[in-house]
Amino acid sequence: MNGWVGKILRVDLSKNRVSVEDLREEAAHDYIGGRGLGIKYLYDEIDPKVDPFSRENKLMLVTGPLTGTNALAGGRYTAVTKSPLTGAIANSNSGGYFGAELKYAGYDMIILEGKAKAPVYLWIENDSIEIRSAKHLWGKDSHQTTELIAAEADEDAKVACIGPAGENLVKFANIMNDNGRAAGRSGVGAVMGSKNLKAVAVRGTNGVTVADPEGFREAVLAAIKEFHDPYMSQVIGNYGTSDVVEFSNEVGLLPTRNFQTGVFEGASKIGGSVIAKYNLRGATKTKACFGCPLGCGRVTRVPDGEFKGEGEGPEYETLGSLGSVCGVENPEAVMKANYICNRMGMDTISAGVTIGCAMELFEKGYLPEKDVGMSLKFGDGQAMVHLLENAARRKGFGDVIAEGSYRLAERYGHPELSMTAKKLEFPNYDPRGGQGFALAYATQNRGGCHIRNEVHCVEFFGISLMGIIETGGSLDRFTTKGKPEVTKRFQDFYCMIDSSGICNFIIIGMPDHNVFINLMEKGTGLTFGGLGGFLNTGERIFNLERLFNLKAGLTSKDDTLPWRMLEEPMPEGPGKGHVVRLNEMLPEYYKLRGWTVKGVPTGRKLAELGISTKL
Repeated sequence: MNGWVGKILRVDLSKNRVSVEDLREEAAHDYIGGRGLGIKYLYDEIDPKVDPFSRENKLMLVTGPLTGTNALAGGRYTAVTKSPLTGAIANSNSGGYFGAELKYAGYDMIILEGKAKAPVYLWIENDSIEIRSAKHLWGKDSHQTTELIAAEADEDAKVACIGPAGENLVKFANIMNDNGRAAGRSGVGAVMGSKNLKAVAVRGTNGVTVADPEGFREAVLAAIKEFHDPYMSQVIGNYGTSDVVEFSNEVGLLPTRNFQTGVFEGASKIGGSVIAKYNLRGATKTKACFGCPLGCGRVTRVPDGEFKGEGEGPEYETLGSLGSVCGVENPEAVMKANYICNRMGMDTISAGVTIGCAMELFEKGYLPEKDVGMSLKFGDGQAMVHLLENAARRKGFGDVIAEGSYRLAERYGHPELSMTAKKLEFPNYDPRGGQGFALAYATQNRGGCHIRNEVHCVEFFGISLMGIIETGGSLDRFTTKGKPEVTKRFQDFYCMIDSSGICNFIIIGMPDHNVFINLMEKGTGLTFGGLGGFLNTGERIFNLERLFNLKAGLTSKDDTLPWRMLEEPMPEGPGKGHVVRLNEMLPEYYKLRGWTVKGVPTGRKLAELGISTKL
C-alpha cells in the first residue's frame, strides 16, 4: 500500500494486550483514512447504541494517507468514537506532530478498547509497544504529563494525552497533543478517561512511501505555488485566527451573550491586534504544525495580575466562546480561561458556550445564586475562570457545567437556551448571519460545527472553495436559494479533507480542487475520476456517519436548531430582523442527498455508494 503504512495497532486495555493487524485494503480505498476510516471501523465493531463510557465503546486514533508525507500541513489525525456529550458520532481532528509520528512508527491507526484496571499510558517505539502505569501522571495537566512522559520515555516522543477534565469524565473533555494542539470537540477526551488511559506516546523512525514519488513531488510543488492567498499568508500568518473577531463583528455574526445578538460592543478589545500585544516573540513562539507553511499558532503570556499565565492561543473560536459569548471583554481573562482549558484538557467552544448559557439562565432568574455559589452575570471574567477550574475537577457547580449546555439548560427547565445542534455547542458564528451556515449546523453528523463545511466562503466572499461549485458570483447570505446544494457538496468535500491527513485550514488558500485531488492520487495510487468521483467517496463517508447516528437513536428531528435561531430575529447589525428558515432548505437537502423525507438514506442511495449495510 502507498500513503498508508498498512498496519493497525489494537490495544485491549481490559486484557492488557496489544496486537498488530493488517489494514483492510478495501476499507482504506473506500474510506481513505482519518474521519472516514474511523467511522468504517467503528461502525463495523460497536453497537451505535452503546453507552459511550462503557468498555464496549472504542476510541480510534486514525491518520490519513497524506499524514507524514510532504503534502502541505500533512500532520493530522482524527479521534473517532461515540460521543458522551451528544450520543452521536464523534470525530475530532488535531494537528501538531503526533499524527505524523504515529505513521513513522508504522501504524495508520490505533484501536483502543476495553478499560484498564488502573491508570495507564501507551508507549510506542516503532514495533516495541508497552502499556505502562500512569498512576504518577493521574491528576497532572496536559503540559505536565507531556513533560514527564518525555523525560521517562524519549525526549523526542510525541504525546497525546488527557488532562484532569478527561479523568473526571467532563463531557466536553478533549485530547491534547504537542502542548497546544487539540482533538477538541465532542468529548473524545472523556472517552479516553473512561478507559483509564492517560496518554499515548509515540516515537517513530520509519518513513511513508507514496505511489508515484516524482508525480507526488510535482503535486506538492503545485500546491505550494497555489497557496498564495494574501489574507492567509499575511494576516493569519501574523495574527493567527484572532484577526477574525472584528470582521465577524462587522458582518453581525459574532455570537454575544449566549447568542442573543451577533454584535459585541467589546469586540475591539479582544481582537487580533490586541491579542498580538501579548504574543511572545521569536521563532519558538510562532508555532506551525507538521509540514505547514502558514504557522497560525501563537504563544501568549499575561505577565502579571490575577490572570497571569502563558500558553498557546487564544484563537478566534476561543475568543468568541470565552469572550463575546460570555460578554467578557477583558482579553487577559479570556487568555487565562484559554490556558486553563488547554492544561485541563477541555474544549474551549463547549466550555465557553456552556458558561454563556449558565449566565443567561442566571440573569433571567432561572438559575439560583445558591446553586452557583456566586453571582454569574455576563462580563464577569473572574466567575468564568473560577467555573472552568471547578468544571475540570467537577467541584461544586462545576459538576453541572461539566455536563454541557444542553443538560444544564434542561436541568433548569429551559432547554431552548442551549445553543447547540445535536447537543454539540455552536462555534462562534451566529447561524442567523447566513442561511447556508445554519443548514450546515443543523445537518452536520457530529452536531454544531464550523470546520466540516465552508459555506461562508460563498456567502461572505462570493468565492467557490477550491472551485468545487460554480457560484456565478456572490450568493446572498440571507437567501435560502441554492444553499442545500452548496452545503451538501462542501460537506462531502470536507469528508475527504478530514480523511486525507492534511489540515482543512490550508485548503482555504488553494483555489483549485485539482491540486488536492492530484496529491491524493499521486500519494495513494487511487484514481477518483475527477471531482465527481472524489465527492462520491466523501458522500459515502457522510452517509455511513448518518447511518451510525440513526442506529444510535437520532432522527430527522435532530436536524434542527434552537428556538432562538428559528423564531427570534437578530436584533441588530447587518442581519437585523433575520431568522433561520430551515424549513425552506431541509426538504431539498434531503432530496439532494437521496434520503427519504424523514432523513433516512434510501436503499438505492446506499447501493449507489457501495454501502452494504442497512438500518
